[in-house]
Amino acid sequence: MIMALPATAQEGPLSAIDWLGAHTPVTVAQPRVVPPGEPPVSDGVTVPDVAVMPLEDAVPDAVGLLPQSTTGLPPTLWENSRASRIITRLNRLPDHPLPATQALYNTLLLAEAEPPNDITSGAPLLKARVEALRRFGAVAPARALLERAGPQRKEVFDQWLDLALLDGAEDAPCRALAENPALSPDYAARIFCTARAGDWTTAALTFDTAQALGVLPTTQAALLAQFLDPEAIEGTLDLAPPSDMSPLTFRLYEAVGRPMPTRNLPRAFAMADLRGTSGWKAELEAAERLASTGALPANRLLGLYTDRKPAASGGIWDRVEAVQAFDRALTREDPDKIAQTLPPVWSAMQDQGLAVVFAEMFGEALSEAELSGEVQTLALRVALLSPAYEAAAQRIDTNSPLAFHAGLAQGAPKADLARSPEQRAIVRAFNATASSERDKTLLEANKLGEAILAAATRFDRAGPAASDDLTAALSTLRAVGLEDTARRAALQRLLLDTWP
Repeated sequence: MIMALPATAQEGPLSAIDWLGAHTPVTVAQPRVVPPGEPPVSDGVTVPDVAVMPLEDAVPDAVGLLPQSTTGLPPTLWENSRASRIITRLNRLPDHPLPATQALYNTLLLAEAEPPNDITSGAPLLKARVEALRRFGAVAPARALLERAGPQRKEVFDQWLDLALLDGAEDAPCRALAENPALSPDYAARIFCTARAGDWTTAALTFDTAQALGVLPTTQAALLAQFLDPEAIEGTLDLAPPSDMSPLTFRLYEAVGRPMPTRNLPRAFAMADLRGTSGWKAELEAAERLASTGALPANRLLGLYTDRKPAASGGIWDRVEAVQAFDRALTREDPDKIAQTLPPVWSAMQDQGLAVVFAEMFGEALSEAELSGEVQTLALRVALLSPAYEAAAQRIDTNSPLAFHAGLAQGAPKADLARSPEQRAIVRAFNATASSERDKTLLEANKLGEAILAAATRFDRAGPAASDDLTAALSTLRAVGLEDTARRAALQRLLLDTWP
């Protein structure tokens, strides 16, 4: 994996190339059972050379940031499915998937592939993919996806501007809108962008026209009035934030000196706190939210954690102190200090939903640390949640409480070690030689993308008693070549002790 260097608190927004370079896309290996009519797919992994620019004559719904040579996914990924079914599935992706399935969703959303044969005009699949990425907080790759498709299209321009406003990259869409106001029917966007370009007179005239037409919401109108003429009404604006905050309204509050906290806004707004305009605490809180869905690389969160000494105690500051103390112990290769600092930092990160992020930071190094007893077991548990899970499994002996997990990490969980319905369901899946019957029809119809989505979402939504759903989902993922995803998802399911 190519990891980003630790970032300081002053580092700017994450670019799409940074994001892709810090994430290894999920790759489809040689399928264990090749779906009928589907040729074998590549098992190669490389980091793509991403050129974030429009492609001439490209079908917007087909563009992606991850080529087939990277993902192994065929160009027919969506082609034989109905567009409406794929869009519905994308709109219904789980809000809090396990990290393994989250990585799979990100790969599917960013993959180059032909759109469904019945796709209509207006780039509906592209818009659905972008919106799904935005819900996960992946603002930079979502914006890059639009820019690769050619964002100066009426059907996607508003999405482009929204994403750019969230990560401080609004110059390009604002220039485009100033040159061609017909790109967006949103008067507020036209006014904001015209003013940012320095044409305050035209912005004021456009504002007056919009007010006369009655097309501006009350809050936006008041914010724009103060934005255009701060001295006229300074100190008189006291509007409660709207319940449905838009990126433009958010930036207008900021522009008039009333920046809004992002912690209670949708996850994508957290990206605004990483523009170098917020304090360290806000940056840390935003980075944690984004890292939990893979929208921010683990190493960038680690860079923020270790940027300086905690400013206070309690809450996030205790987590920062715990990470720093553990990082020092691991760097110094001090077994006693590692044993002392690992349990509290693990508990703190797990409580925040950042267990796998912590494992990505430290799991490989922990698997090689010379520890003993319960702390050694905990270290190996963390390592099994990291990308180096197979190497960690080699260090687990047959008498360990992690013996079943070690077999799973190597693709061969042992039935005689299974102690729970979930573990027995996993054994059945790894003994299966074909996909689940539930997904067989989709695969026989060459609807690979739809089958993968069906299996992954089934896995994420399976409750503690839904062992058949676990078996079905994992069987299909393995049958289509997603062995790594299946192993990591199953390990996370068992080791995180969390349920949907």
